[in-house]
Amino acid sequence: MNIDFPRHRRMLAAAVLVAGLTGLPSVSWAVDTAQVQLQTFVDKVKSATGQFQQAQAAQNGVERVQTGTFAFQRPGKFRWQVVKPYAQLIVSDGQRVYQYDPDLEQVTERKAGQAIGASPAALLFGSGSLDDAFTVQAQPDRDGLQWLRAAPKTPDAGFTHVDIGFADGLPRRLELLDAFGQTSRITFTDLKANPGIPASQFQFTVPQGADLVKMN
Repeated sequence: MNIDFPRHRRMLAAAVLVAGLTGLPSVSWAVDTAQVQLQTFVDKVKSATGQFQQAQAAQNGVERVQTGTFAFQRPGKFRWQVVKPYAQLIVSDGQRVYQYDPDLEQVTERKAGQAIGASPAALLFGSGSLDDAFTVQAQPDRDGLQWLRAAPKTPDAGFTHVDIGFADGLPRRLELLDAFGQTSRITFTDLKANPGIPASQFQFTVPQGADLVKMN
């Protein structure tokens, strides 16, 4: 049984995550600061909760907007819950990733390594050295944020690069260019670093009546 979700519902916008102007002192300072903020976030923020808004332009030029909540706990546990305009849930217990679409009554189960790999989720929710999976470069400051560009080293990651805007040591916006040339923008709000999160947030039970599709 090989069932897959529509592409715009499959984006892990986590979903969860920089070619600078060389020779300018202000940009050089931003390069160091942005890279330090990213590595410090990975090293020091072991869990977080917040809200997100994800916008993606459709082919007709109209933006699709999703809103919801997220939580994560390193290494590899996360909960990404779309609330509007439709319900969708992605949960990882660190070993398996479950993607549940109530409208389709379908659950897709994947190994965490396959689902996250060199993805934006690995930047936000993973652990370890970023240099193993990504080439990280600096971007000039804009919109009051300090930016990085992370490009996956593997050619089959499904996206070209992701830009992450930081402020006060936390990621505030993520802009992902996918393999189809479309850009998704995710804005994070009400982000709380290192809160206590119940273990149940990262556990998933297949709802009664839903089809389970295992992707191995």
